[in-house]
This record gives sequence, structure tokens and C-alpha cells, in this order.
Amino acid sequence: MAKRNVISFFLLATISLVLVACNQQFECPDKFECVSYGPNEPIRIASALVIYGPNADLGIDAQRGIEIAIDVQNNLLGHKIELQTEDEGCSAEGGQAAGQKIVSDSTIIAVIGTTCSDAGVPMAELISEAGYVMVSPSNTAPALTDPLLNWHSGYLRTAHNDKTQGKVMAEFALDVLGVTTAASIHDGGVYTEGLAKVFTDSFEALGGTAADPVAINKGDTDMRPVLATIVESSIPEFLYYPVFTAEGGFLTKQAREFPGLETTILAAADGMISDAAIDAVGVAGEGMYFSGPDLSFSGESYYNFLAAYENKYGSNPISVYHAHAFDAANMIFSCIEEIAIRDGDTIHIGREALRSCLYATSGFEGITGTLTCNEYGDCSDPVIKIYQNQDQNYVPIWP
Repeated sequence: MAKRNVISFFLLATISLVLVACNQQFECPDKFECVSYGPNEPIRIASALVIYGPNADLGIDAQRGIEIAIDVQNNLLGHKIELQTEDEGCSAEGGQAAGQKIVSDSTIIAVIGTTCSDAGVPMAELISEAGYVMVSPSNTAPALTDPLLNWHSGYLRTAHNDKTQGKVMAEFALDVLGVTTAASIHDGGVYTEGLAKVFTDSFEALGGTAADPVAINKGDTDMRPVLATIVESSIPEFLYYPVFTAEGGFLTKQAREFPGLETTILAAADGMISDAAIDAVGVAGEGMYFSGPDLSFSGESYYNFLAAYENKYGSNPISVYHAHAFDAANMIFSCIEEIAIRDGDTIHIGREALRSCLYATSGFEGITGTLTCNEYGDCSDPVIKIYQNQDQNYVPIWP
């Protein structure tokens, strides 16, 4: 159980007792507002994940993690839990649209999202200004928890920070593969550009030589111009492109055939760890490497989760952030139970109180590890693994 600010929660509990004893009309003590749920009304949360298009496996896998968490929880303080599902499209425009729809509904108390960091940037700002809270299971861009860049109060995540992921991939390339030269490609998004920069900076800091990252456009299908730019500069031993499924598929197939890159080692990141990405790279992806969260979870909670996943959806998890979404949902549920004010059969949940509770999370035992949130919402217990595509399977190989 997480350790919280005992005094503030004691005061909320006292308010609840006074209401019952004195039969007074409830007055919300919260900085923003209280969301109230009467008898038989469900507690409403929203998800904002990518559930359509080439990156849908990433979001659907996380969506399933939320749904399993709701099934396991069953109810909160005698109220059922209702989930409103929004598609954030893995884009800034999609995040803006989904965020506007969510904050227009005052009955929603919390958001689990987004899948993609590009969508997370505008949504975090909208959520913050409206007094809501959101916990992302898969935003990994460093900028989203950097107070000098894109962090906004009310934003947290159970996913790792790519400051860790980029450094681990650089260490693997230099120390394990023994390469000394590298190049990287991004698509101009906050996630891909941020991760490519961390990798490049880490690779050079560890003693390697890395070319400046180069960019493609989202939606590009002809990758030969950017590959030509890389080769013209200097043929790298290692090429890292932390992009998404569609663009990653084209890059992989065309790099394998591009003059000068025939023996270059290819690598991608967690945005391309999914069943759909395996199909997109095809046989050209055999042997390439991927960085992403360590999925070697263990313990009774995870085994029960996997059994529930297979029973509910008829398959094993299809991507990498199902457990992070499960933990995000349970962090929210835990805080609601702690700070909700009971008023007979009605409960009142303060938006600022929920924020404060989540930021105070410490020692929360989740599937992904022991979660402790800092003041800017980084909550994960980050462990990065390197996977290799072997016979169209992601096989963990290091460390």
C-alpha cells in the first residue's frame, strides 16, 4: 500500500464523519471541484489510447490492461467503475481532440492515457488546466516530465523515461555488439526525436562516434532519401530508428537493400514491439534489435493477470504496456479509496486531492515493480531490456 500524507487524508475523513453526524449539505473543500457520485451511479474514468490504425496494438494492449484492472477491482466504495474510451490517434491532433472531449464531461474523475507522447503533450496541458489528472502507461518522452519543457501539473506516468532507454541501447551497441559508429532516425515527434537524441548523446559519451539524428516525415513510404543522407555522411555500423510501425517497416525493408547498409546492424524501440510491427518488418526484420521495457514480470499477481487476459481476449498480450496500464488504473483506484469523502450513499472525490494523492505515491507494489512518484510524475521502476527478432518473435537477450 502506498504511503500518503496522513494529515490531509485524516482531515478529509473527518469531514465525512461530520457530514453524517450533522446531516449538513456537502461543501467541497477542494481547490478545483469535487466529482460526486450518488447511489447506484458509477465512478467514471476515461482512457485515451491509440486503438485504430497501424499502431493500434500498442493502445489496445494497454486498454485491455485497464479493463482487467476494472474487472479485478469490481467496485470502489460500493460504486461500479465505468470506462469511457477515446482514441488519441497517436498524434498531437488526436490528443487535442480526445482531451477536449474528456474535459467537457465533468463526471469523469481521471484519465489513463495517452499511448503516444505526441498525443500526450496537448492532452496533458488540457487536463492540467481543467483540474483533471492523467496517468500514462506508455508515454516515454523525457519532455513530458521536464518542468522546463512539456510537464503540466496533473500528469503522471507508469512508463519509463527514455533517458533510461536511450542510454541502455547505446551501452548494448558499444559494449555487447562492439560497434563504434552509429546513426539514428526519428520522425520529428517528441517521443522519437527525444529518444534518438538520448541514444546519440549516450553513445558519444560512452566513447562512440554518432552522426546527428536525421528525420523522416510521418507517413513517408520512400525512405531512400534519408538513407542516402546517412550513407553520404559515413556508413554506420549501427542504425537506430525509434519510430512507429508503418514507417519502421519501410525503413527496415529498404535499409536491408540499400547500397552501403547491407551489413549495418538495424535496431528500433518499443514503438515497434507488437504483432503488427513484426508483420510490417517481415523477413527483413530477422535479427534486428529492439529496446523496450523488461516484460519478465513474475509473481502471483502477474500470473493471474495473464490468465485473465487470455480468458477475456483469447490471446497472450499483443504489445508491451498492458501491465503498465494495469498499474496506472490501480494507482488511481487506490487513491480514490483513500481520499473520497462519504456522504451517506454518495461519495465526493476532490480533483486536487486526487492529484496530491497520486504524486505522494510511494512503495506502491505493482506488476511492473515498486512504484514511487516524484514531483513531476515519473513513477516507474524502470528496467529496460534488449530484444532480438528471432523467427518473428521478440526474444529477450540482454541484460
